[in-house]
Amino acid sequence: MGDIRILIVDDEAPMRELLHMYLTSAGYRVEQAKNGLEAMKKIKEASYSIVLLDIMMPVMDGFEVCAEIRKISQVPVIMLTARNQVIDKVAGLKIGADDYITKPFDQEELLARIEAILRRNGLSNQELTEVKDMLHYHDLVMNRAAHQVFHIENELSLTPKEYAILELFLLNRNRVFSRDDILELVWGYDYIGDYRSVDTHVKHLRDKLTDAGIAGQSVIKTVWGVGYKLG
Repeated sequence: MGDIRILIVDDEAPMRELLHMYLTSAGYRVEQAKNGLEAMKKIKEASYSIVLLDIMMPVMDGFEVCAEIRKISQVPVIMLTARNQVIDKVAGLKIGADDYITKPFDQEELLARIEAILRRNGLSNQELTEVKDMLHYHDLVMNRAAHQVFHIENELSLTPKEYAILELFLLNRNRVFSRDDILELVWGYDYIGDYRSVDTHVKHLRDKLTDAGIAGQSVIKTVWGVGYKLG
């Protein structure tokens, strides 16, 4: 179900990146727009399952964008805003928004509201489970249910430890893991070994990513003096 795509519309880059991290970690395909004009162009050119729409934006605010969306599409719209007055919520719902979440919001609440809308639009619990089993990073796709990893159409042949390391990074974007962290989370508390095991497996994983067509060093980056993180 990797074709479930969510469009994030927000003029603040840190918020777009935070939402992108939340949603891709949950298995969704995500695109971003930094303003209403860019969002409308994308919506006219592609199909989305949900639009996450900020209200306070320059040029076109979220109310204007939602009204324009409703002229051409019935895609579900969740409005995200720091404005929590009832009148704003009512205004958003009246012009066609499907839900309204006030910033700051809880990650689990956001994901639950997205799932509720997808169910209302005909997605089954089984299909939602399949979504959560798919992790995406650019053209890299991990199917956790099938224990497979692909870059475009090329399947990577990973050892269990290499797979576990890649899964750890895909599930924890933007987090830096020390070698101690990786040893504990992948090898286990009782593992008796040293850091070289981590470095060796990361090197082999990077080599396999590169062989499949994606630069391994750009996927798993070294943070000097600390450890590793997803690129």
